[in-house]
Amino acid sequence: MNNSKLENRSPLKFFLLVYGLSIPLWIIETRIDVKGLPLDIPITDILAAFTPLIAASILTYKEEGYIGISNLFKRVLDFSRITKKIWYLPIALLPFLMYLLIYIVIHLIGLPLTTNFDVPFLSIPFLFCLFFIGAVAEEIGYMGYAIAPMQERFGALSASILIGIPWAVWHYPSIIQQGHKLTWIAWATLGTVAVRVLIVWIYNNTGESLFACILFHTLLNVGRPLFPRDGIHNPLVDYPEVHYSIMAITAVIVVFLWGSNTLNRYRYT
Repeated sequence: MNNSKLENRSPLKFFLLVYGLSIPLWIIETRIDVKGLPLDIPITDILAAFTPLIAASILTYKEEGYIGISNLFKRVLDFSRITKKIWYLPIALLPFLMYLLIYIVIHLIGLPLTTNFDVPFLSIPFLFCLFFIGAVAEEIGYMGYAIAPMQERFGALSASILIGIPWAVWHYPSIIQQGHKLTWIAWATLGTVAVRVLIVWIYNNTGESLFACILFHTLLNVGRPLFPRDGIHNPLVDYPEVHYSIMAITAVIVVFLWGSNTLNRYRYT
């Protein structure tokens, strides 16, 4: 990307704008009963997911005009950047493998766990479309706008953490409204930052493909409602220390193997 364009971008303004747009929705959320909505997702959360897209669009228009916005949105389907097709394997399989490992660990340590594997296959296309739209709305901002200047200045791992922390905090209002305690929030913060590290890793190894990030983000979210659960046990909610530590360990392995500065130089090549 042109260095002059990177210099014009302001990640700080982006995050401030995301929070500024989200705060009114969070206030509304405290006054609305959201029970009964699909997947129990608050309507305000759905709307808030678009704040990174809106913030990135406003700033890009200010910095580059309509051409910049057009180029930004074209990147949603920039799969041509993924020249090494082998990277579709971690994009598609890593979410599944992490959820499988979470299930195995919960089982091995003897925590209560449903054995219900009745996967609602008919709901998968709906879930994919829903979460794909949400991932587009978020990643256009975080990876389409903010990541490049932050990596240029801080390096890949530091940029991942600096995006991951405010991204995690941005989820706090909904988490608190759901009744989760401080320890749960701490685990969720760790896991959310770890996921951002994985997304930046994929981004840097797929020719900076925004589509690759969106697809990975989508599949990770699709896996959550499909994870085995029943009316009593919801392992991803009940055992955050297992759920999020698996994601954190995965991110640590990635950093060790690909290097913290770029996340794209495989140690054993």
